[in-house]
Amino acid sequence: MVDAAGEIAASLPPDDLDGLDPAWSRLVRVPSTDGVGRTWHLLDNQVADPTVTLLCVHGNPSWSYLYRDLVRRAPDDVRVIAVDQLEMGFSERSGTVRRLATRIDDLTQLTDELALSGPVVSVGHDWGGAISLGWALRHVDRLAGVVLMNTAVHQPEGSPAPGLIRIARSKPVLRNLTVRTPGFVTGALGLSYPPIPKTVRRGFYAPYRSADRRAAIAEFVGDIPLEPDHPSAGPLDAIADGLDVLADVPVLLVWGAQDRVFSDLYLHDLERRMPHADVHRYPKASHFVSEDADAFGPILEWVDALDGRRQQPSAPDVRPTRLLDVPAWSGSTVAIAGADGAPDLTFADYAARVDAAAAWLIAEGVSPGDRVALMIPPGADLAVALYAAWRIGAVIVLVDSGLGPRGMNAAMRVADPAHLLGIRRAVVAARALRWPGRRLSVDDMNEAVDRLVEIEHDLPPLPTADDPAAVVFTSGATGPSKGVLYGHRQLEAQRDALRRLYDITDDDRLAAAFAPFALYGPALGIASIVPDMDVAAPGTLTATALGDAAVSVDATIVFASPAALVNVVATADELTDAHRAVFAQVRLVLSAGAPVRASLLRQVAALFPNAAIRTPYGMTECLPVADISLTDLDALDAAGQLGDGVCVGRPVAGVDVAIRPLDELGVPDGDLVTTPGVTGEVVVRAAHMRVGYDRLWYTEHRASNPEGWHATGDVGHLDDSGRLWVGGRIGHVIATGRGAVTPVRLEQQIETLGDVRAAAVVGVGPKGVQQLVAVVETDTKRPRLADVALVDAVRSVAGDDIVAVLEVGAIPVDRRHNSKIDRSRLGEWAERVLAGGRIGTP
Repeated sequence: MVDAAGEIAASLPPDDLDGLDPAWSRLVRVPSTDGVGRTWHLLDNQVADPTVTLLCVHGNPSWSYLYRDLVRRAPDDVRVIAVDQLEMGFSERSGTVRRLATRIDDLTQLTDELALSGPVVSVGHDWGGAISLGWALRHVDRLAGVVLMNTAVHQPEGSPAPGLIRIARSKPVLRNLTVRTPGFVTGALGLSYPPIPKTVRRGFYAPYRSADRRAAIAEFVGDIPLEPDHPSAGPLDAIADGLDVLADVPVLLVWGAQDRVFSDLYLHDLERRMPHADVHRYPKASHFVSEDADAFGPILEWVDALDGRRQQPSAPDVRPTRLLDVPAWSGSTVAIAGADGAPDLTFADYAARVDAAAAWLIAEGVSPGDRVALMIPPGADLAVALYAAWRIGAVIVLVDSGLGPRGMNAAMRVADPAHLLGIRRAVVAARALRWPGRRLSVDDMNEAVDRLVEIEHDLPPLPTADDPAAVVFTSGATGPSKGVLYGHRQLEAQRDALRRLYDITDDDRLAAAFAPFALYGPALGIASIVPDMDVAAPGTLTATALGDAAVSVDATIVFASPAALVNVVATADELTDAHRAVFAQVRLVLSAGAPVRASLLRQVAALFPNAAIRTPYGMTECLPVADISLTDLDALDAAGQLGDGVCVGRPVAGVDVAIRPLDELGVPDGDLVTTPGVTGEVVVRAAHMRVGYDRLWYTEHRASNPEGWHATGDVGHLDDSGRLWVGGRIGHVIATGRGAVTPVRLEQQIETLGDVRAAAVVGVGPKGVQQLVAVVETDTKRPRLADVALVDAVRSVAGDDIVAVLEVGAIPVDRRHNSKIDRSRLGEWAERVLAGGRIGTP
């Protein structure tokens, strides 16, 4: 109802809005507001005696409908109150312009009327984030936590306000866009991709169907303080400057990275103001992050974990890191062998160059704790830059080109380094792609090092064992690449685990065609070299390139990925007598990064006749976990025990391995077990395990169950001898009508067929009744349905449950290792083909 003063009474929403239960709606009159009393509409599940209350505040042009799923999903002991701010949603229209400070007063008066005593978690989105923070700062004594979704409290220096806001706020546009038409609502909802469903859009439009109900949309836009003398500038600055009061209050930042209004720029500003905050960033979600992604599930799990967040952390380990305390660093033996005619670096030379580079980094403005992205190919320059950054306490960010342009771009944006040190090509690319960080050239570093190397430098104390050391990105082979956080203590433990496992001594020399391992040469105190190859494409390693590297360093250890070894074997005819002689001196060949076929290892053993051939199993988050030798594999083969997945050996010393069993749908469920023969998710624990994930709180939380363990995402089982067998990834488990099926065992059986180079088994159809489909790599010129003879052959070795066989010329694999099968992509392709779609290329 509209009265003579232009006021509109509060009302209840329509009872047919998608996802909204009418039982949640209530009207609350607050007598103190404006001296005359105002009525609010709010959603309230009205839980009696809750353990915690979530106080949810929407932004513009939204209303409490934004939080409908949070109300629906809340546990029985959690109260959720989602308000419609006055002049918005279905709350009262008073005809009053309400600015930021007034809205904080309004919310305070409402919670007083509701007698909301605590504990309370404030939840805010968009402009509701600033309002909820204003309320939180007044009620710190009641706070159990603070949650913010895509909001801002400050315009970072040197950056313009969001273009969409500036356009909407301009006088020629403002009223037309916000009041006379529903254009602002339409535009805001249109930021989401994929598009918000029509029925849900109807719910967001519901309170804004007429111009007289949209006045506050314009007022909200106008209240954004882009000018220093704006009436809301002072209150917003007070909120921004007062956030240190929340230093002891748990905070969660949930962010849609594709937001064209509140971009990562504002996320990082909030992180700097609340460095203790947990962060979960959705790379593909936009402004309405809770519509684009499952944001409320993580929020509820975070709230459930609040008791644990308030526990006192253990005392930090303040001893200096041992990664840079290597006795060999004062020696005259070779540390890094020169490539392409470059001179060798002795350990003494290397130590001097590290100190000089550290001094240069300090002069260039790099400070302890800063993130420094290193975009340098493996070799001496990378080794110097990496340890120089660690020497001053910086945190290195490793993003290799094996992620591809899109993956590198995404990784750089989530890591948000303060500095980027790279070769010229990387610096140019960083400028063109507008990557974050001040750009530094490795050429400038080397020029400065040449001048500074003879000078004794006054460097800061070494970082401590518990200081952060690195952000290393996963391959992205089984989902979006994730930034994995390591501290110095974990990297020390990893180095020591490798040294113990492989009996590495000062007499060893390393030829490392696997980039991560190459960086451990200096920390292990052994000579190292990276062969001439494109490390982002392991298959480019030739036998002669590996031979040249081994000769130059007189190698005793060789480390290469499976894809690299495939090409070494394929080009072995080009080896010289000198190459073969040094290969005969190698005592240890390691291959990791992806499953390694025993047949390949046997071919490698022929090239390195006196070497132990071993394959460590692990992942970016924890390596090594287990280890197996070719000798062990041959013994299993002779006993007829191969063929039930990939045997990765027994857990290494200091690593615990357990299994979380799968339910009938292939979902890990229940307590951890070590019972032989039980198939489930592989869960590990070790001193050299990752600290966490970068800006992925929910991913880290789910992977750290129970606390102190890491859920690997691999599926497997332990045998009677304590060996671990891996059968694929959890996401690749096929949920059939007869239970969960892991793919690797069937793939191994199919690969015994002479015409099949590789195989992948995927599921098509709904979970619980999925059907098994085999995709085989053959000499076919184009993808096709297999003929009857091949189908019969596949079924003869893998069983009649295989309902279809598809042939391809090449099975898609990951970019980094060229070995990990993209079964998710193949499954989608197979489902499309078998549904009658165009075959095309997977």
